[in-house]
Amino acid sequence: MPEIHASTPSLLGRIKKIVGTWMRRIYIALPISFANKNWLKDTFFTLFAPLLKKTNSYRAWLQFKGQESNLTLKKGNEYPNSNITLTRYTKYIDAILEIPQRSQTSFVPIATEEVDATQLGARAIAFYLPQFHPIPENDTWWGRGFTEWTNVSKAVPQFIGHEQPHLPGELGFYDLRLIEVMRRQSELAKLYGIEGFCFHYYWFAGKKLLDLPLKQLIDSDIHLPFCICWANENWTRRWDGMDDDILIAQNYSPEDDLAFIETLIPLLLDPRYIRINGRPVIIVYRPSLLPDATATLLRWRTYCREVGIGELFLSMVQFDQHDPLKNGFDAAIEFPPHKIGQGIPPINQSLDIINPNYRGYIVDYDAIIDQALSEPAPQFPLIRGVCPSWDNEARKPGRGYTMANTSPSKYRAWLRSAMHFAEKHPVLGESLVFINAWNEWAEGAHLEPDRRHGYAYLNATKQALLKPQPHSVATTHVCVVIHAFYPELLPEIFAYLCDWQIPYRLIITAPKDHIPEIERHLNNAQLTAKINSHPNHGRDILPFIKTLQTEILPEDIVLKLHTKRSLHRSDGDRWRTEMLTQLLNPERAQQIFEAFKTSTDLGIVAPRGHILPLTTYWGANSATVQKLTSQMDGIRVNPEDELFAAGSMFYLRPAAAKKILEMNLTETDFETEAGQVDGTLAHALERCFGIAAWKVGYFMADSSAPCQPFSQFLKEYAYAKASEN
Repeated sequence: MPEIHASTPSLLGRIKKIVGTWMRRIYIALPISFANKNWLKDTFFTLFAPLLKKTNSYRAWLQFKGQESNLTLKKGNEYPNSNITLTRYTKYIDAILEIPQRSQTSFVPIATEEVDATQLGARAIAFYLPQFHPIPENDTWWGRGFTEWTNVSKAVPQFIGHEQPHLPGELGFYDLRLIEVMRRQSELAKLYGIEGFCFHYYWFAGKKLLDLPLKQLIDSDIHLPFCICWANENWTRRWDGMDDDILIAQNYSPEDDLAFIETLIPLLLDPRYIRINGRPVIIVYRPSLLPDATATLLRWRTYCREVGIGELFLSMVQFDQHDPLKNGFDAAIEFPPHKIGQGIPPINQSLDIINPNYRGYIVDYDAIIDQALSEPAPQFPLIRGVCPSWDNEARKPGRGYTMANTSPSKYRAWLRSAMHFAEKHPVLGESLVFINAWNEWAEGAHLEPDRRHGYAYLNATKQALLKPQPHSVATTHVCVVIHAFYPELLPEIFAYLCDWQIPYRLIITAPKDHIPEIERHLNNAQLTAKINSHPNHGRDILPFIKTLQTEILPEDIVLKLHTKRSLHRSDGDRWRTEMLTQLLNPERAQQIFEAFKTSTDLGIVAPRGHILPLTTYWGANSATVQKLTSQMDGIRVNPEDELFAAGSMFYLRPAAAKKILEMNLTETDFETEAGQVDGTLAHALERCFGIAAWKVGYFMADSSAPCQPFSQFLKEYAYAKASEN
């Protein structure tokens, strides 16, 4: 498609745009309530109306005020009886009431088989919070019986779609004084391929807090690898917004350096302690708070050599791009949202915020992932970190930092990319990723099962970490498989193929009476192809599955195409042309071929702009999709997680379709052709290729970025209606 270029704005226009952008940013960042912001906006537009009357912002404000002026005041009330406000609150109440129903569709059950650790692409370590049991200090500071659950249970949604509160699943509101809780946590971690936990370690000049879970683990027979991250900050009342009210302070001195490392010796000697290339891992959370980090680390290293521990692997949590080697650390570890979330603008203005006094900061999870993936590899050793979500609303009611639009599938794509980075940039010869976190319930960052998603995030972790299954080496680049029910459209496809510079093999399926016309088009284009006769049954899906089942495909890549007409839509031709351009343009096709070579776990490449989430475009296929995916591995699909290539044209690594082929579908499974536009087995299978690929360790990408797992969910799609189910 030709590119559309906007006309160059005038100098005055550019100045107005810059000024408007900065004023909007300042307005959004003002630390005042929304009610006061609205008053400020009204005053500004009223005073400067002569200057602003031609701007879009002024016109939008004026239109809103016109609507507001039609509202009537109810006698004795301070506020107008606003239909707009009533609608917002109605939507909010509906969203609350829908929570039980949403859990029925998004809940993923527990896995039935333990993951094979030898099939994982990287070692995954999850940060672990031990604040799930009462201690005397917290009783004094926060009230008797306080644990992290006290914060978690009081959270409420602040905007429509806000996923609060986070409520635990099978483990319940557990108490870590019960050793059986940690035993079950260990079992779940092992079931889903998480190697171990990194415990936040609270040590303040000789005083330890929240150390009971670690003590119990050391004294138990639980096989749970672990390491520690020294949380070397002062404890303050920051949850209440009073950062200067210090509850217990850190102290730094040469004597404290030695006292700290001495307390770790029993942990470092434990055979379960996590090591990198044989060296015990110690992480410092806030390295910038160490007065002389170089001297501190040297004392630790010297002491451990003297007592027989040997060399340490000392790493620091990364808050910026600082080189850890300059202060004596061996590596930096990402701890999102730290560093990764810097500079990402809020999306508050695009959400229906219910609390008029809300002062939180909401960012799009997609923007977080984009920023994380765009960072180049530094010159120093770096271990990537990811988070399944983040929302500390429970700790900071009405003023938290929230990642909106999270989902297990997006997290899965991010973790997969982090694993790729670890494989390309090993640290001391080993590939590692860190996950924040196993159980940060009050910060909305937990892999532990919850009531809404079940085991979805654990399942996503396993899928992201699995290596792709071995596949044969390609003898040619690609096999193009076209189903030609409308053979008159073949010249459009052949025109692209004639421009390809790489070898390919062509297979065409079609009803028998279409073969003469197909041969004529092949002759006109001077192309050769194998033509397989197939009746008008099962749309383009059944012929493609039969081709995969019966043809010997030495190629590493299969391109699935069909002569899509979509007679039920007036824009059907444009739909087809868009997809063909994205897939067949010679330059774009070459990039996709290279991506399949370099990314061995790339399973599907679909046209840009045509990858959709199941939840939004569920159509009449939900029951059949659930049945099919259950046949694959016994697990029902979580529609909030999964993607599919709308229009059913894509590049495919044959091994990525293994689960579909294993179902051994035949002609008798498919409905009789009757002009259906949705709801058939073929339509359901169209939605299953992406799911099947993930289940065997492959990811889906779009044609514009074929090396990168796709995670950007489309808000709207021009060629289908959003499901109302």
